[in-house]
Formats: sequence, structure tokens, C-alpha cells
Amino acid sequence: MKIVVASSEAIPFAKTGGLADVASALSKALAAEGHEVSLFLPFYPQSTARRGISSDDFEPCPEKVMIPVGSKQVEASLLKAAFPDSKVDVYLIDQPRYFDRPELYHENGRDYQDNCERFIFFSRAVMEFTSQLNLQPNIIHSNDWQTGLIPALLKIEYQNRPGFENTAAVYTIHNMAFQGQYWHWDMLLTGIDWKYFNRHQMEYFGQLNLLKTGIVFSDMITTVSPTYAKEIRTELFGYGLNGVLESHSDRLVGILNGVDTSEWNPETDPHLAAHYSVNTLSEGKAKCKAALQERMGLPRKPDTPLLGTISRMTDQKGFSLILDAAENLLATDVQMVFLGTGDPRHETAFSELAKRFPDKVATYIGFDEGLAH
Repeated sequence: MKIVVASSEAIPFAKTGGLADVASALSKALAAEGHEVSLFLPFYPQSTARRGISSDDFEPCPEKVMIPVGSKQVEASLLKAAFPDSKVDVYLIDQPRYFDRPELYHENGRDYQDNCERFIFFSRAVMEFTSQLNLQPNIIHSNDWQTGLIPALLKIEYQNRPGFENTAAVYTIHNMAFQGQYWHWDMLLTGIDWKYFNRHQMEYFGQLNLLKTGIVFSDMITTVSPTYAKEIRTELFGYGLNGVLESHSDRLVGILNGVDTSEWNPETDPHLAAHYSVNTLSEGKAKCKAALQERMGLPRKPDTPLLGTISRMTDQKGFSLILDAAENLLATDVQMVFLGTGDPRHETAFSELAKRFPDKVATYIGFDEGLAH
């Protein structure tokens, strides 16, 4: 099959969470099965530079398109890259006005005010470059609210165009809490007829909801596990869209996230202080533990349990529960390392926790690929 994957982030180019890992790993796995895979993501020059990726790693493509965003026409250009040892074609959509920023979605705990416009532009650019490159996909696979407009564009505008007659839309929900919900006038930015702004399609309590849009217009809806597929149909975990998902449950399936074993392999991982296999597990992990303690400024205690957490620091991920239990937990012989960003309240609280317990807690606000491994 010919498959187009659209994601707002993908390793090694840009990452804020697990979406980046899955977008890359799934694309490579599909290509390894013999499918023709094209992965689209925005080009974030500041992010790629921080991650040590040179501009020489990108090949400028001659294709340029003008993308309608509301009443404006915005130029999009294209860069091409590749994964080592993979046949995936990686396309990065370049528009400095939208993507040349210090972070991907927000700074200092505040979302970029034009996020809706940015990812409407990206979604339209994915569709237009898919057409320009004559990719003729059997499947367009979009992910989370940032690309929720793509299934709607396919069904409303592109389905009858050459190259899209047999294209199906697959939409994956990685996190129901982030829905891309914006005021109703942002509907104008989509370029889609107002008749679709109704409670059965793109409207949610008077606002534009891009996650709902992706759900309603896709042919199949997937999520990160069979359990999560059940949970998001409940009031507790559906974040207001459980009824929408229930009405489309015949198209909803949970597929457990896999892991890229070429990236996460302790026998070969270049980020680890020591390599190990199932036969050298104890020795190798002991060396890695000591290296982590040293890097994070913790005393080297080989017999003390060391707990590590890599996550978005939000209530949804359980960080308020960790704070509630911290005093009792730290009264025992234990060390903890936290890596991530998120709610400024939690960033501050866990930084303060590390100051109060310097021999037991270390907190790194940000993301570091080597440290994550």
C-alpha cells in the first residue's frame, strides 16, 4: 500500500512526547513490511538545531505551493530527509512564520495564540503536497488534533480529485485531553463551508473542535491500546467527546503502541553508559544506574532503588498523586529522577522537591534524548 502519515512531531527532528516516537517507529515498521510510506511533519528549525541535526541533512524540494488560510495565501516549501536504514520518505513542511519558534506548541506555559492557524496551514499543506508529489495514497494517517482537519479535507475537498479516489482516512487519538478547541470564527481559517460547523461534525459547544473533526470524518479511528479505546468512551476519560466516540464505536479500535527496537535496544544503544543483554543484565544496568546518578548529581548508592519518570508533567499523568505521596515515599531508602515539561505548577513543585531532597530527588525540566534513554 501507499501510506501518507501526518504528524506534528517525529523523532529525531522534533519531540515533546510519545507521539514523536510512534510516528517515526510506525512509519519505519510499515516500510519494513514493504509499504510505500511518506511521513509529513512541520520543519521546526530551532528544534532540529537543538537536537544536533544540520541543515545539510535536508534536501530542498522544488515543489512550492500557496496554501489558503482564511483570506490569506501562505507559501509552503518542502524539505526532504530520511531515516537511517529505512525507506521512509520524510517530508518537512517549511514556513518560518509558523514554525521557526523556540518550542513546538507553547512557551512559558502558554500556548501560541495562533496554534489553530498554524496547524490548519500544516494540514492543508500535507494534502496539497500529497497531490503535487502524486503520492496517490491508499491511506492518509493523521494523528491528534494538530492534523484533525485532514480527514475533513479529504472527504470534503480532495476525495474526487485525481490520486485520492481510493484514499481512506485513518485517525489516531494519542491523548483525548488535547482537543484543539478554538473559537467559532476560526472556522473561517479552515476554508471549509460553514454548513459543516454543526454539532454532528466540527462544532462543539459553539467552538471549533479539531479532534472531534478528525473523529467524525475518518474511516477508521485508532488509539494507543485496547484499554484506552474503552476508557475514552466513558465520561471520566472522554473529556466531553465520549458520546461522539460511542456513536462512532464501530470504527474505533485500540492498537497497543509498539517500540522501535532499533532505537531502544540496550545491546546497541549509543546513549547508554554500558551495553547489556539478557545475559549481562545485572552488570550493565548497575553501570547505567551509576552513570545516571552521577549525571543527575545524586549520591552513588548501588543498593538504593532508583525510580525514573519521563512524562509530560500534568495532573492527567499522575503528577499530583506523586506529590501527595512524595513525603512518605522519600522517608524510605529511595531515589527519584524526573524528566519532562508541562504544567508550570508541577515544574515548580518538582524542582522545589529536588532542592529539598538533593540526595534523593533530581528534576530535569526540558527534554534530553540521551537522558531519556
